[in-house]
Amino acid sequence: MVDNIFPVITIDGPSGVGKGTLSKGLAKILGWNLLDSGIIYRVLASVVLENKININHEEKVAVLTETIQITFINSKNNFIISFNGKKIKKDIYTETIGNCASKIATFSQVRKNLLRYQRTFCKCPGLIADGRDMGTVVFPNAKLKIFLYASFKERERRRLHQLQKKKLNVNFELLLSQIRERDERDYTRRSAPLTPAFGSLILDSTYLSAEEVKSKVLMYIRESMAFS
Repeated sequence: MVDNIFPVITIDGPSGVGKGTLSKGLAKILGWNLLDSGIIYRVLASVVLENKININHEEKVAVLTETIQITFINSKNNFIISFNGKKIKKDIYTETIGNCASKIATFSQVRKNLLRYQRTFCKCPGLIADGRDMGTVVFPNAKLKIFLYASFKERERRRLHQLQKKKLNVNFELLLSQIRERDERDYTRRSAPLTPAFGSLILDSTYLSAEEVKSKVLMYIRESMAFS
């Protein structure tokens, strides 16, 4: 295990708890780099689907990780995400892509290959890492670790709103089953299952707005940094 050269704050939790909004907000306020690991798996999923690769063929999917290049650039206080030099399109956020990404995330070889790549995001002055195993596997020596959760009903409502806001067609019943399936895979997979890292601040965001979550976490960061 290698110590991080620059400080890292990890944000872990299932889908729909507000990880993405919180991570981007913290990265902007602190002026740190951003890693959204979910985007990496979604990009892989889109490439798999576009090239009609068998989703169950772990070796073929793992090969794709050797050429993947994703950047998160803060431009005028807004993060622009690109894959191999091209701006990522909104269709990366569909539930079809998300479900495929969740399946790919269960492949131990894919996770092993991406482990080294994800750690390259740790650069000066620091990193906000958003995912499901950021604090447990990718950055176990992170300075601070946050774990967000929320009720299933609230997560379902948020995800529906998020997709509608992006003007994506949503099948409500399909959305519900896909969220449940993803949860089952995340919590029970053999490689890096979703679980709070030791020493994490565990925060229930069910009845909190995005601003309230950010305020609570910022207070925790300031108090922890001052103490250390």
